[in-house]
Amino acid sequence: MALEIERRFLIKNDHWKEYIKKKIYIEQGYLSKSLDGWITRVRLIENNSKITLKKHIEGFTNFEFEYSIPRSDAETIMSNLSNTIKKDRFFLEIEKKSWIIDCFKENNYPLEIAEIELSNEEEDLFLPSFISKEITGLTHYANFNLAKNPFSEWEEDF
Repeated sequence: MALEIERRFLIKNDHWKEYIKKKIYIEQGYLSKSLDGWITRVRLIENNSKITLKKHIEGFTNFEFEYSIPRSDAETIMSNLSNTIKKDRFFLEIEKKSWIIDCFKENNYPLEIAEIELSNEEEDLFLPSFISKEITGLTHYANFNLAKNPFSEWEEDF
């Protein structure tokens, strides 16, 4: 079973940039969200293409099932979607932990979100100096919602 245990945070400064190990560009689009909470997403990452099924379980744990699909299929699907986001993803290593920073583009600019995946919900977590407010579980910051209601159109910060 594919479980994702993830916490998310806003960023307050650029100190994270000194820890960058790798950068990739991501485009993703959302096909649907079912009544029982499953979200279907297509993602283009450099030369890779994936379709993902994701559902929140509880706390900060989600089901996440991801499968490779042909690039041409992914591009066709993406070209027919209006709910999309684009972002640069940076991979960091801090205190022997892997962090991800997503820097959103276009209508979600200048939003930047830090994410860390944990082995369990009780795992102790060292918060680096660039971390601001925790947004784990705040659905308006979820990528699915950012695709429908971009950050640049928010009237206020939640």
